[in-house]
Amino acid sequence: MSTLIKGATLPDGTTADVLVADRVIAEIGSVSTKAERTIDADGLRLLPGLVDLHTHLREPGREDAETVLTGSRAAAVGGFTAVLAMANTNPVTDTAEAAERVLDLGRAAGLVDVQPVGAVTKGLAGEELAELGLMARSRAKVRVFSDDGKCVHDARVMRRALEYVKAFGGVVSQHSQDPALAGPTACCHEGELSGRLGLPGWPGIAEEVIVARDVMLARHTGSRVHVAHVSTAGSVEVVRWAKAQGIDVTAEVTPHHLLLTTDLLSSYDPTFKVNPPLRPAEDVEALRAALADGTIDAVATDHAPHARHDKEHAFVDAAFGMLGLETALSVITTVMVESGQLDWAGVARVMSESPARIAGLEGHGRPIAVGEPANLTLVDPAAQVVVDRAASVSLSRNNPWHDRKLTGRVVATLLRGTPTVLEGALA
Repeated sequence: MSTLIKGATLPDGTTADVLVADRVIAEIGSVSTKAERTIDADGLRLLPGLVDLHTHLREPGREDAETVLTGSRAAAVGGFTAVLAMANTNPVTDTAEAAERVLDLGRAAGLVDVQPVGAVTKGLAGEELAELGLMARSRAKVRVFSDDGKCVHDARVMRRALEYVKAFGGVVSQHSQDPALAGPTACCHEGELSGRLGLPGWPGIAEEVIVARDVMLARHTGSRVHVAHVSTAGSVEVVRWAKAQGIDVTAEVTPHHLLLTTDLLSSYDPTFKVNPPLRPAEDVEALRAALADGTIDAVATDHAPHARHDKEHAFVDAAFGMLGLETALSVITTVMVESGQLDWAGVARVMSESPARIAGLEGHGRPIAVGEPANLTLVDPAAQVVVDRAASVSLSRNNPWHDRKLTGRVVATLLRGTPTVLEGALA
């Protein structure tokens, strides 16, 4: 079915009609061609479909928290047309067969393109490389590899992984956490607050030393490294230096690390337990500036759904993670656009173009131009939204934005010209 998006404001600020037909953008300008569906986009922003580099869909193994279908619904409602499904499922996505299974589940859901991320090491154990080449050559065409949730802390293993993926243009996405400095129980930014609350400290240096090591390994191997969920000003400094040296490093930041701060842990509410932990305001400010100036390439949600019985524990015993897919664009609008640190072209860059480029996703993150795939997101930039966790289409309710007022709302999402979301709801 052809769709005419009438009077939309494009990322560059110009206003135009956009005709979508046969899965692509067919016409841009003052369009007189009749369409089978018309969307009134007066006052709305049209962006290339959003791409999330970092999504936990939990299937297989934890379908009580999320499935590929329910996570795809949350992604579409959040304006995403593609997500990368992390490998820490049960069983782990460390074989070609496992990657193809996730790919097929995503295609069956049909709401977003679900691209599997392959594990770096077998079983996420950090010891022996997983089937990197077989996953890359599989139907899933895996190009991003990560042991996310765990750090590839052995430098020799990380070096071998970087050397291996270089052969087929892959990238290793690292969860930067030196286990000798921040062990498995570490859950609060190390400082006065962690001491007062009696919570195990997670110092920023535990992230920064791994980031520093990995960018040097990337330089040594001539390979690509991606820094997942950057959370400290120190890591920003390392990434900025590495880019200035010409090292092939990219980085992402989560919406929650751009707005929420460690003082929220004073309530001991496990909703705010996340890895890496929420940081002080000075780190948050550094992350915002780095996203604005391009040091940090992309926003990634680290959408991490959990069943109630995994979150409703004492803080130290609760699972790490927060929901993020449905609210990501609203948080970025509130934090970065309203402050003037990003314009809408910048939003398209950090939430679509750069993530698609890093992941090697063809057909996503493309300019809004005639002949390009019609993966599109329509946004009301002025809408005020009060987040209600009960209204989420995710299976889980660990939503850190509950009852918070945010600006910006996804009105429609189109995947290759087919609406997956209309008027803010699943089509």
